[in-house]
Amino acid sequence: MKKTFHILNARAGGILLAAGLILAGSAVAFDVQSRDKDSHASINVPMDETAVSRDSLPHGSYAPVVKKVTPAVVKIVTTSRVNESVDQNQMPGFDDPFWRRFFGDQSHRGFPNGQSPQIQHGLGSGVIVTKDGFILTNNHVVDGAKEVKVTLQDGREFTAKVMGRDPKSDIAVVKIDAKNLPTVPLADSEKVEIGDVVLAIGNPFGIGQTVTSGIVSAKDRGNMGIEDYEDFIQTDAAINPGNSGGALVDINGRLIGINTAILSRSGGNQGVGFAIPSDLARTVMESLVKNGHVTRGYLGVMIQNVTPDLASEFKLKDNQGALISDVVPNGPADKAGLKDGDVVTEFNGHPVIDSRRLQLTVAETAPGTKVSMQVLRDGATKSLDVTVKQLPGTDQLADANASDGSDTGTLNGVEVADLDQQAHQQFNVPKDVKGAVVTQVAPDSAAAEAGLKSGDVIQEINRKPVKSAEDAVKLTEKSEDNKRTLVRVWENGGSHYIVVDESNNAG
Repeated sequence: MKKTFHILNARAGGILLAAGLILAGSAVAFDVQSRDKDSHASINVPMDETAVSRDSLPHGSYAPVVKKVTPAVVKIVTTSRVNESVDQNQMPGFDDPFWRRFFGDQSHRGFPNGQSPQIQHGLGSGVIVTKDGFILTNNHVVDGAKEVKVTLQDGREFTAKVMGRDPKSDIAVVKIDAKNLPTVPLADSEKVEIGDVVLAIGNPFGIGQTVTSGIVSAKDRGNMGIEDYEDFIQTDAAINPGNSGGALVDINGRLIGINTAILSRSGGNQGVGFAIPSDLARTVMESLVKNGHVTRGYLGVMIQNVTPDLASEFKLKDNQGALISDVVPNGPADKAGLKDGDVVTEFNGHPVIDSRRLQLTVAETAPGTKVSMQVLRDGATKSLDVTVKQLPGTDQLADANASDGSDTGTLNGVEVADLDQQAHQQFNVPKDVKGAVVTQVAPDSAAAEAGLKSGDVIQEINRKPVKSAEDAVKLTEKSEDNKRTLVRVWENGGSHYIVVDESNNAG
């Protein structure tokens, strides 16, 4: 039976129940999310890495823990503009842009043109992690938001600034202008064990702050098709729409995860919820605050899990490890001597159980780091050293969410990546096609209205050739009054021109 995942964000006028699966690729890469280049910040997140006491459970009440944590769990309300393309009464929630997160532009096809802009409100949760107002939440809570409002438990309301988003892990950081705020310290999520008691805190269905209890049902959940980088903590604590971005805490009141999704046939809680572990959330947050983007390591290989049949063919003792199916020429792995057919069993001192574990471990490795690897080749163990690199990855051409109305360039809301061998394979682009591949287009952008979509290759911008993602960024960084952009695009075996007119989308 097909799994149905529900992303836990609520929309005014109905609960968002975005259903579907995204198949995460096995290529080890990294992602970049742009912000102002001259903006630099730092963040000092309170940590408490001591192991939770497992000798005895608290008796009587969790009230002391709840009183400690709930002041730092906030309600997040967003305002965004979407295009109305169908009768909402006939298809409730289908107009929500999160549907396109699962079904792409097909959600628009077959419906009349002449779309009219519509104001839409979203509801989620967040966790204050520093006294000066840095808040962890989910990317899908604030994605596309023109305005973000944060309400504290004591009733105070703030307009928040989105400091950075990472769609690959579904983590975002927002900031409010306040001091001496209550916080939730972060625990070491690696020390969490199956069976540990946990509390989930958030704002389900918009009814107000709610606390539920349960246990850690499983760890290291992945290959769910929810995000590209998955390492979920699974819990049976009741989680429902509106809990997105809320806190999953241990019995000491420390943050071990950010509530994100549920596995459900009905859309309601059925005891299978997923939270992004605090270790991953912290790493992403620190990178977003410091650099404005997330930099992940790159090995330059295509990998897959080892099945029993493959283990037999490759003369392996068991099914553990990550099988290399292809090596990118002149990439880090190629230069280190890795070959297709190698099975990676250890990376930088960490055992590699499967392809997902290798993907996560490489992604968390800082570019430029030289690490040791162990592989099985023809039944024998071989040690290699590889220098992890940074792939010139997803660059945002311009900020579609600029809240100050300033001119941020053209092709707002479009994200591109270098058209390397991996991208050629992923998007089925012929080798002779050059340019920058579109990886994401904001659904309410002028570029989307003009027909630009994920998988298209931008070959020229205003009659000037595009050879890389960096070229595309430079060609869209202009301050002229002309907001019309001529773009030459390759798609489906041929090239054509489109005009992206953002003159009516300013501000």
